[in-house]
Amino acid sequence: MVQCEMCGAETSSPTTIKVEGAKLQVCSNCTGFGTEVKTKSSTSSTSTKYSTGSTSSSRSTGTTSSGGSTGGSQGRSDMFDDVDELATDYDDRIRRGREKRGLSQSELADELNEKASLIRKLERGEILPSDAVQSKLEGNLGVSLTAEGGGDDTEWSGGASTGSYTLGDVVKRKD
Repeated sequence: MVQCEMCGAETSSPTTIKVEGAKLQVCSNCTGFGTEVKTKSSTSSTSTKYSTGSTSSSRSTGTTSSGGSTGGSQGRSDMFDDVDELATDYDDRIRRGREKRGLSQSELADELNEKASLIRKLERGEILPSDAVQSKLEGNLGVSLTAEGGGDDTEWSGGASTGSYTLGDVVKRKD
C-alpha cells in the first residue's frame, strides 16, 4: 500500500498527477485536483476532467475518456509549463537598467505611471512585479526579468532510496 501524497490515505493503485508543476502520486479521490500524467508503469485507465484524449469533444466540453496510453511523447501540458519564471536577480536587473538610463526611482516611476514606492520595493526585492509592471519595466529599461534556460521539467534523480518522492524532495527553497 502506498500513501496518497495529497490527503495521506492508503491506496493500492496510486495515480500520478501534476498539480501546479509538481508531480504527485495520489489516490482516486484526489485525481481531480490536477492533470493526470501517463507514466510507463501506469496501468490506470481512469480519466479526470483535465485529462486529454484524441476525441473531438474534448475541446468543446472539457471532458474526455482516455483508454490506455496516448501516442504523443509530450502530450501532457500543465498551465504552469508555459509560464516564464521570474529571474532570481530581478531586483538587480531593474536597478542596473534604471541606473544605465540615468533615472532616479521617482523618474522611472513617473515614466511607467507607477508609484515610486513600488520601484523602491522592487529594487529591494521585497515584492514581485505583476505581469503588467514586469512588461512595462522590460520595455522601458530594455532588460529581461525572466530566467533563462528554465528547463525544470526534466526528471530529478534524487529522492528516497525506495524511488518514491514526496513534495519535500522536489521543492526548491528560496533562502
